[in-house]
Amino acid sequence: MYSVGIVGTGRIFKKHYQAINKLSKYFKLVAICDKKITNLNKNQSHKRYAFFSDMTKMVKKCKPDIVVILTESGNHIKHYLKLKKIASNFIIEKPLGLFSKDLKKIIINKKKFKNNIFVVKQNRFNPPVMKLKDSIVKKRLGKVFMSTSRVRWMRDQKYYNLANWRGTRNLDGGVIGNQASHHLDALIWMNGKVKEVFAHGIKAIAKIESEDTIIANLKFKNGSIGVLEATTATRPMDIEGSLSVLGSEGIVEISGFAMNKIRIWKTLKRSYKKFKENYKIKNVYGNGHLEFYKNVYNFLNGKRNDIINFEDAVHVSKVIEAINISVRKNKIMKIL
Repeated sequence: MYSVGIVGTGRIFKKHYQAINKLSKYFKLVAICDKKITNLNKNQSHKRYAFFSDMTKMVKKCKPDIVVILTESGNHIKHYLKLKKIASNFIIEKPLGLFSKDLKKIIINKKKFKNNIFVVKQNRFNPPVMKLKDSIVKKRLGKVFMSTSRVRWMRDQKYYNLANWRGTRNLDGGVIGNQASHHLDALIWMNGKVKEVFAHGIKAIAKIESEDTIIANLKFKNGSIGVLEATTATRPMDIEGSLSVLGSEGIVEISGFAMNKIRIWKTLKRSYKKFKENYKIKNVYGNGHLEFYKNVYNFLNGKRNDIINFEDAVHVSKVIEAINISVRKNKIMKIL
């Protein structure tokens, strides 16, 4: 069993809390750290956990086997760097970071201190997404030449006003860094690394520092192309979080609120008619955190796979930065 300490009790905290409790055979939550521990979290936790307002003190006193960092996106790497010498295993919410200068630091220190770092990619565990990945690996769609992901969600001003870091460039990362990073990750998981990007963005509705609506054209190193369309300005409701892939021998479209429903699955050889891989979700986070934690446990026990690949998380963050720069500078950005 692995002891766990969580840093940050914001909106995503509940999903981690639930996953750890459901996997009580493998994980035990021992400590929670936040500048402000809400009454809700205190009531949930009762007297079962230690509470801290200082993450360094939490780690030094409780010595958790795994530290979970759920702070603002722009602070993920900063907070890892504070704890790198006194903890071994880290779970970090998406995205890993927002800036290349920070990514270089985490790569160097991860190697130096032999840390395990797992970045949350819960949508990779959606059954339709996993089936699509398997089909691409087995070339059942032939040569993939174009992929598209659409994030059409509603985030009103009240959402952005919940915390002063929301909608900022340095801590939030905008609609790509915050809302669409999982969808960008899905495109990269299906196609491999991005070679270059060109993007346009606007502040459609929200009164925030960063863009709430962006369209990014992607060119992958394997020769295929892609489009990421992301907005939080749909009104009066969420529409979709979808992924479509076009290959020389087939087409697939996964739709639903968070890439959870197979809408189209057809190939030249046969049509895909069974929809057992669809599953219901109550919110954007789905059930993937539970599967993610299972994979972390398996990884720490020698069963490794590419689903929680650290290098992919680094690349996603590089592409997020490139898209945001492309929007501001109106130029093609190459990904190194």
